[in-house]
Amino acid sequence: MNNSELVKLALEARKLAYSPYSGFSVGAALLCTDGMVYKGCNIENSAFSPTNCAERTAFFKAVSEGKRDFVKIAVVGGESDSEITQNYCPPCGMCRQVMKEFCSADFEIIMAKNENDYRIKTLAELLPESFDKREV
Repeated sequence: MNNSELVKLALEARKLAYSPYSGFSVGAALLCTDGMVYKGCNIENSAFSPTNCAERTAFFKAVSEGKRDFVKIAVVGGESDSEITQNYCPPCGMCRQVMKEFCSADFEIIMAKNENDYRIKTLAELLPESFDKREV
């Protein structure tokens, strides 16, 4: 699956976001090494702490179905009332740490505005000197 196709799936997932409090909808599409894709959206809660990010939703769906090998993830986010994403949407620190639990340093994170406008960073670039299960 190419990057543009993965971004398109993330844009589809963004439409399902439940973000009445922040007004910021995020979608993610996670590609597994076997070609399966798991989509996720952010799901907010009035207490805020139970809120879950799109990236973690995608990872938790995949892991709960036995997947442990991942290639890359596409992430899109923007104002909920707009079809257009104005900025790139990098994963939050908590999502980066979840990625670190399951992914190698060269795991690709595609931060996109649309299918043709995106930036790619590796997990190592977005989470340098990270805490790792091998260090516990």
